[in-house]
Amino acid sequence: MAREELTRLTGTGNGECNQNDCPNLYRTANGSIVVQGDMSDAFQPPKGEALVEIPESVLREAVRALGW
Repeated sequence: MAREELTRLTGTGNGECNQNDCPNLYRTANGSIVVQGDMSDAFQPPKGEALVEIPESVLREAVRALGW
């Protein structure tokens, strides 16, 4: 899936995080969420999965964008 196929929910306005290398949340066409963040080594996830960390502010911004 290409980034262009996703709806970006965060980092779209004015602020420090409006570049592609910042923590962000995206929505797929089928309604699932894709998370971009810093790698985390809190524990070893199952094969094919990864852990990422995102600031709480990014999650709050996504919730507002979704109207939840």
